[in-house]
Parts: sequence; structure tokens; C-alpha cells
Amino acid sequence: MSFANGSGSAHAPAVLVASGNDEFRQLIQQALAHVDQVPQEARGGAEALLKLEENSFQTLVLDRQLPDLDVDELVQMLAGEHPNLQVILLDSQVVQPIATESSPAGLQDILRVLQPDRQDDTSPGFDEEVVEDPRPADLLSGVIGRSEHLAEVCSLVRLVAKRRSTVLLTGESGTGKEVIARALHQESSRAHQPMIVVNCAAIPESLLESELFGYARGAFTGAAQSRLGRIHAAHGGTLFLDEIGDLPLSMQAKLLRFLQEGEVQRLGSSDSFRVDVRVIAATNADLLQQVERGNFRRDLYYRLAVFPIELAPLRDRPSDIQPLSEYFLAQLCSEGGLPAKYISPVAMALLESYAWPGNVRELQHVMERAFIFSQSSRELLPKHFPGVLKSQPSVPEL
Repeated sequence: MSFANGSGSAHAPAVLVASGNDEFRQLIQQALAHVDQVPQEARGGAEALLKLEENSFQTLVLDRQLPDLDVDELVQMLAGEHPNLQVILLDSQVVQPIATESSPAGLQDILRVLQPDRQDDTSPGFDEEVVEDPRPADLLSGVIGRSEHLAEVCSLVRLVAKRRSTVLLTGESGTGKEVIARALHQESSRAHQPMIVVNCAAIPESLLESELFGYARGAFTGAAQSRLGRIHAAHGGTLFLDEIGDLPLSMQAKLLRFLQEGEVQRLGSSDSFRVDVRVIAATNADLLQQVERGNFRRDLYYRLAVFPIELAPLRDRPSDIQPLSEYFLAQLCSEGGLPAKYISPVAMALLESYAWPGNVRELQHVMERAFIFSQSSRELLPKHFPGVLKSQPSVPEL
């Protein structure tokens, strides 16, 4: 078995794409269509093994986020059973491939591996200038930017990832707390176990206990059968409690008990279950201020803030704006099957001078609007950013 390194046969090889992510498989399908490849698909590692036994493939595009098998164990198995198989490892969560010494650094490299003589660099979504991975070597998978602050955050994540310590992520809304939580999960020894996300602000208080802890049959009207809660679903993995500052006081006591004892008691049942879960919490609120106001339990705060990590707003890390903008634009081009676009220097200066009250989430939405406004133009100009332009009247529209 070999890993893709930019070399390959001049003849188009048979390709198998293995991933549980439908959008990811479609993206690879679109990429290979430009080199006249029609890959077969597998929705997991087990299905990929079955198809490799039934058919002859020269290349396997393998998603690191498989729903059923451990990727590293699968790669070792393939090395023994299919020594001539070429494997390209990617990460569907960030779309970009995982850049290592033995695997390619961008989707464009898949095209080079499968058709090394290809000279056309204008195929949709694969312009070198746009889709090259903007992450420095010290950043984590899925984290885009080049600021010192982001590098420091990633260092803290690596420092705590292998421990079971509870982590509290703080920062304004839209700064990327869930991205950091997922990176922390991927860096931990629990990476191949589930990560369950619970938005504490999105679930009605009346349903929150049954959602988190589960319920027994007959616990309430309509409970026709027992159900495990989300905490139990995260057994062996990570529980991400987003917007923890909105957790009702009645639930704070129950969550504290779980954090102290590691046991879950379902609604309507006297039985307790031990659950092995690593907890990551996130909030855009000042929890200490909430504690002083009596809206948040002090003992729960200290249980959650064992290892706090604060994410700075985008306005305080302007060096992240360009790589993030280009990353979002590259995604939009790939998803739309359109030629790669780029941002003009004047438009980029406009983006970098904007305050971004909505942080990274606002930037993503602004890039999507600009992408739509640009229509067939390959260059995004200031006029394609009307909301940002309005805040900077001195900037020319063209």
C-alpha cells in the first residue's frame, strides 16, 4: 500500500471513495469529474473493505471521520491485504485533506495524483491561489487563520486534549468555539468515539432534563418506551454543552451532580448508570458575572472552568480575515461547481478594516452574499460587499 505523494500512473486508475459524509463524497465526485473519473462509493470502512474484495481499485480516497471503523487500524489492515492500493487520507470536517509527509496538501493534489499530466488549472474550485491550505503548521485540523492568538489557542488545546479535564470555551458569539471544541475532541484519545453537541439555549426547559439524561418508559405522558439521553449517547467520547450560560438553575444542580459522580439517572427511573464522558462547555456570557447575579451556580462554574480557553473576537485578530475569507470563497466555488474566484486587494483591505461585530460567522455570511453578487465575475470587488462598503463610505466601489 502506498500513500499519495504527487506521482502516479498516466492511465486513469479505478477509484473508491469511502466516507459517511454525503456532501464530502459528492465533492470528491465533482473533483474527479474534471479528470474523467467516475469513482465508486462506500459509506464506511466496512463497506469499503467489501468493495475492495469484490473489485480491483488502484486508489482509495479515505475519510478520517469514518462512522464505523478506526481509520488507523483500517490503514494497517489495508497495508497487509492490499499492498498495491494507493490511499489518500482526507478529513471531511474541514474539506481540506490532512497534510502530512505522505498525503497531499489540497484537493488539487488528488487531480495531480490521478492525472499527473493535467495542465488545466482552471477547473472549478481548484485554483492554487484560492484553495491552498491557509493553516500554519502549528494550527489544528479545521482551524483556519494565521494569528498568534489562534496559534496560542491551539497550543492550549494540545496541552489539555489528552486529559479528561473539563474545558470551558469563552468568547463572543461567532468566534468559532464549536470549531475549537471539535479540534479538541479530534486531538484527544476519544477522537474515534462520538462527540455529542447540546445547545442549552435551543432546548425548552421542560424538555432539557429528558434530552440530557433520558427517560424511562411511562415517565411522562407520551413516553411509550425508554430512551437514553445525550449524555449517555456520548459515552466514551465528548459532550459539548454550547451556550452553557443559558442552562436553567434547576438543571445546573443535576449537571453538577453528574460532573461530580459520573452517573446518569434517567427521568422516571431509580437506576443509575456510570458514564465515561469528557465535557467541554462554551458560552458567550460572563459566567462570573452570572454567578454574582445569582443566575449561575458558583460550584458548577468552578467544575466547568477547570481549564478555560478564551477566543478573541475577529476584530482583535485581523490577520485571520484573509485566510478565512479565501477558505470560505474556495468552499463556495467548489460547492457551486464554478471556476475559482479571488478577492481584489481593495476588497480585501475593506474586509480587514471592518469591525466584524458578528465575528467569523458574519464573515462567512458576507462571503456567501459577495459570492452571489459576483455572478460570473472571477474577481470579488468592493461593490460585491454592500453591507461592509456602507460602513466605509470612503472606499471606492470599483
